[in-house]
Amino acid sequence: MSTEVLSRQALNRALLDRQMLLRRVPAPAPPGRTGQVIEAGRTGRVIEAEAGRTGQVIEAGRTGRVIEAEAGRTGQVIEAGRTGRVIEAEAGRTGRVIEMVEHLVGLQAQAPFPPYYGLWSRLEDFRPDELARLITGRQVVRIALMRGTIHLVSAGDCLTLRPLMQPVLDRALATTFGRQLAGVDTQALAAAGRAFAEEEPRTFSELGALLSRQWPDHPAAALAQGVRGLVPLVQVPPRAVWGAAGQARHTSAESWLGRPLSRSASLDSLVRRYLAAFGPASVLDVQAWSGLTRLREVAERLRPGLRTFRDENGTELLDLPEAPRPDPDVPAPVRLVAEFDNLVLSHADRSRVISHENRKRLFSRNAVFPGTVLVNGFAAAMWRIARSAGAVTLTVEPFGKISGKARDEITDEGRRILAFAAPDATAHDVIFASLR
Repeated sequence: MSTEVLSRQALNRALLDRQMLLRRVPAPAPPGRTGQVIEAGRTGRVIEAEAGRTGQVIEAGRTGRVIEAEAGRTGQVIEAGRTGRVIEAEAGRTGRVIEMVEHLVGLQAQAPFPPYYGLWSRLEDFRPDELARLITGRQVVRIALMRGTIHLVSAGDCLTLRPLMQPVLDRALATTFGRQLAGVDTQALAAAGRAFAEEEPRTFSELGALLSRQWPDHPAAALAQGVRGLVPLVQVPPRAVWGAAGQARHTSAESWLGRPLSRSASLDSLVRRYLAAFGPASVLDVQAWSGLTRLREVAERLRPGLRTFRDENGTELLDLPEAPRPDPDVPAPVRLVAEFDNLVLSHADRSRVISHENRKRLFSRNAVFPGTVLVNGFAAAMWRIARSAGAVTLTVEPFGKISGKARDEITDEGRRILAFAAPDATAHDVIFASLR
């Protein structure tokens, strides 16, 4: 039995460190010097860019993958000019974004643009086009995964995670649409829905109308949602592309990515990845994040390779032995966390980042989940951006009294996010008022 107790503050700092919210991951250094190395975060991830040899980008990250951009035949030297340097720098930035998305095991994304703000809060000098290019380039996708909600994940994680989340989607489908779909052959529904979606990307309204021809006695919306639960459907661009607009249109992940779903998906790996991004955590925390149940057996299987702790209430917490657990007194800067950010959605006990009372205020906005302001590591306010007549305003609603120093820091961070969100606006204003 574990005897070491981690305080709420200790859990807070561990979570912020793993979420890259204690310090932003720096941008890749400009290429130009052979062997130039930058450290990309607390866990020792390194991106090494060598200008002068092939424009090669080596990513020593979570999987040790090597991404190599070749100019011509292998080993051909890129001309040490502007074009080669730009290609190399952009490859480094792209690798940094994908690595972050994978480290976080995706970003919740039922609204189109919160993932951009989620990455902005974690990556130094992040630009919207970095993510937009990955979406249009099919390197990241939006798909229903954890808790049955839309997440933005890498292409590889889409194919790996989706099979693991099928029980979550099956349960949601039975609970919400089971009666409306009674008597429908689900295999036939899945096959028909897949064929329509792979013929061309469809909205759920279009998909439901087509399916109603075969199942006229069942609601079109329920038929479409049935396909969502049975078939791995991804949302395709221009949906969620920064600066663009578009309805949510869907096709199958296999069709969009040109690869089948993974048949080697592992719950053991999923739990370890959760701990790397959200630990130390209890089994109930992992279940709250994923929507999966009965993970105690997985935890027991992993236990010999994990460390165990207790929180202040005596709940057992599991963690990776090598994961960072900073000193609880490490300063935590003001951060503006995105709407729907998994930081505040991924534990059964969320007191490590938001109090129960403030959580109720956060969740009482007519299903519109606002952004969160962290002061000294804990949720202290909500935020929202509004545009009007060329100007853009960030409204901050504190949960309680905030010091003058914290207000100044929030204002500074607010101006930064407004410059990111609307660089061409005629005015950037930060106000403290009620969100309406």
